[in-house]
Amino acid sequence: EVQLVESGGGLVQPGESLRLSCVASGFTFSSYAMRWVRQAPGKGLEWVSSVSTGGTLTNYRDSVKGRFTISRDNAHGTLYLQMNNLKPEDTAVYYCARGTGIWYGNAYDYRGQGTQVTVSS
Repeated sequence: EVQLVESGGGLVQPGESLRLSCVASGFTFSSYAMRWVRQAPGKGLEWVSSVSTGGTLTNYRDSVKGRFTISRDNAHGTLYLQMNNLKPEDTAVYYCARGTGIWYGNAYDYRGQGTQVTVSS
């Protein structure tokens, strides 16, 4: 059974940082591109970032470029999202997702239960 469990969310002030983690199990983690997606209040899901199977290739939506960094630890089946200089518009539930198709795409077949990130002064 594929399981993705996120953690690390919370309430922070604008300009602060958070590091999200996602522990994967039930599949060969190193064989899949991984993604972070998010859902802001009252809005649909949007893709945030993707990382290739080996972790050397990454891409990001324009609004988070230069502030967010995706990474992975294949030895421990864990995906990360380092979020710096957070803005109120980053407020959302963040989900990690198992990618399908091309590594830099936004398609996925499984996602976790999510972790809430709230940026507010």
